[in-house]
Amino acid sequence: MMMGDMTQLGSLMAVVMFIWATFRQLFPDEFRRDVRKYVNKLVSYVYPYVEITFHEYQVDSWFERSKAFVSIERYLSTNSSNKAKRLKASVVKDCESVVLSMDEYEEVTDDFNGIRIWWTSSKKIPQQRALFSYRGDEENRFYRLTCRREHRDIVTNVYLKHVLDEGKAIAVRTRQRKLYTNNKSENWHGYKRTVWSHIVFEHPSTFDTLAMDPKKKKDVLNDLITFSKSKDYYKKVGKSWKRGYLLYGPPGTGKSSMIAAMANLLEYDIYDLELTSVKDNTDLRKLLIETSSKSIIVIEDIDCSLDLTGQRKQKKKDEGKELDKKDPVEKKVEEEDDKKKKGSEVTLSGLLNFIDGLWSACGSERLIVFTTNYVEKLDPALIRRGRMDKHIEMSYCCFETFKVLANNYLDVESHELFGTIDRLLGETMMTPADVAECLMPKSDEENVEICLTKLIKSLEDAKEEARLKAIEDARVKAEKEAAKTKDENVQVSDPKLDDKVQVGDAKEENVTLTA
Repeated sequence: MMMGDMTQLGSLMAVVMFIWATFRQLFPDEFRRDVRKYVNKLVSYVYPYVEITFHEYQVDSWFERSKAFVSIERYLSTNSSNKAKRLKASVVKDCESVVLSMDEYEEVTDDFNGIRIWWTSSKKIPQQRALFSYRGDEENRFYRLTCRREHRDIVTNVYLKHVLDEGKAIAVRTRQRKLYTNNKSENWHGYKRTVWSHIVFEHPSTFDTLAMDPKKKKDVLNDLITFSKSKDYYKKVGKSWKRGYLLYGPPGTGKSSMIAAMANLLEYDIYDLELTSVKDNTDLRKLLIETSSKSIIVIEDIDCSLDLTGQRKQKKKDEGKELDKKDPVEKKVEEEDDKKKKGSEVTLSGLLNFIDGLWSACGSERLIVFTTNYVEKLDPALIRRGRMDKHIEMSYCCFETFKVLANNYLDVESHELFGTIDRLLGETMMTPADVAECLMPKSDEENVEICLTKLIKSLEDAKEEARLKAIEDARVKAEKEAAKTKDENVQVSDPKLDDKVQVGDAKEENVTLTA
């Protein structure tokens, strides 16, 4: 009986295939497409639903996924994945969390202000695959939204905006923050070449661990929080949503740690811009276009990057004379710096437009940070208010800064040696980096008291070294002044020198008359 059923089934399939083959011969593809078009048009008059399709790739963008598709994917993974029966998983933030989303050909529902909306995940597989593909996946994935016809206006005008905004917010919360650096301009061309390279940003610095005067730290913290909440205010006053910070001070005072703390506080990416790798002002603008919102654009040691003082250069002849007078080591360093700077044609004007020109408004919610050890070397136009809105001095270690470091490195808030350290810090200039090095235990035997004693010894040595240096500088200065005074006295009062000059002048006159 089983064999009879199988025979009947096979005969039925053969009949169906024969009918389908006959139908395709009698009705060509053009006719079937016309019939399908009119049938769909007829059904649309009675069909009570509206369907909207969001494809993964747009027609005009073969390499970049549609931003709408990505936002919808994130939104559904957070708000509707618990209703799906078949899910797929992806890992974000360096395996710290797993994100679940609906699998292919799965349908979920979403409720918005009492309106029911259906989302379907699907894909269209081409009948003939291309031999070479520009994308890794030839399958055209898409999401299809279905709602009732009477809810069309609310869905298109309100609900979709809600989905896209929520998807962007989820992306910010779950994204893996990155530290970018710009590639050399000559390497921008070619397949899959990018202007920026990146690594995962995992710097541990925060404002709690930042070694800085508490009052200054609180002022910077409040300024950053106010900026992050001022989108509508910047729009009202007609300014692009960005802010400039100038960090200046001696080396080792925590300028880089401050930038990392800013990024961790606001959850921004960092773009570390190396100006010497930028060919000209046009490439500088291209770099700006490729940066994202919610980011910090950093130019460290800007006084050393390029000649951006805006001052008129001296003549080559004078420069050659000055170089001859300098120490050979300094001369070699300056020659190498000049050689390095010749590879870039970025000008002060181009950098000013980068910070505060029309192109600076191509993104929003950005911080632009300059660092320098010598603020007096920078052109005033570069650091004026409106470009570098807030100037932050990173100074030497004070007692309040020391207490933050002691808490970070030794987990101690008070000690009997703190009084001595307070007095020595008031008499000696030592950077937070040097203080931190003394406080860091180098072995298991070094306890709190040993580390604090080591710091006191370093402060006393630095104080004595500064005293000896001041004495030596005073001695050298006195010797120079004495030598200068002696030369002046010799030139004014030496009669033999005057006679020699007169005799020499007379000889020159006689020679002239004889000739």
